[in-house]
Amino acid sequence: MRLPLIIISLISFSVLASAQTGGKEDNIWKTLSKISYKKEYDELMGFKIDKPVFSETVKGLESKEVTIKGYIIPVEGYKSHKEFIFSAFPYSMCFFCGGAGPETVMEVEATEGVKYSADAVYLKGILKLNDKDINRLMYKLVNAKLVKN
Repeated sequence: MRLPLIIISLISFSVLASAQTGGKEDNIWKTLSKISYKKEYDELMGFKIDKPVFSETVKGLESKEVTIKGYIIPVEGYKSHKEFIFSAFPYSMCFFCGGAGPETVMEVEATEGVKYSADAVYLKGILKLNDKDINRLMYKLVNAKLVKN
């Protein structure tokens, strides 16, 4: 009778440990989606643009170290494997293919080269928010390092 209790305890511990590690990285994208937009006239463009308005939860991540799971999106024009686009979704479903919103991608500046993989990888770095420069993405991960693949 004690064996089922031990097995249930081990399964519960495993689920709890998973929620404290893997689930946390996966939920960063969900948190980053907590934004809205406001129309604002842009002098350079000469028309109104959608400017992101970050929620307090998202603002709380500004300049904090985060670990995030995602996919490397190969984009021509980004230098080496130290600068690239990172997405919550695989290439076929990412923002640039029309399958998701702009809150599902970020620019990455890695401290050392990150080898391309079609599989999801985990990166750790400092999150920066951008609501000023319309020529850049709204999220950027700096001093990034590959932590899992």
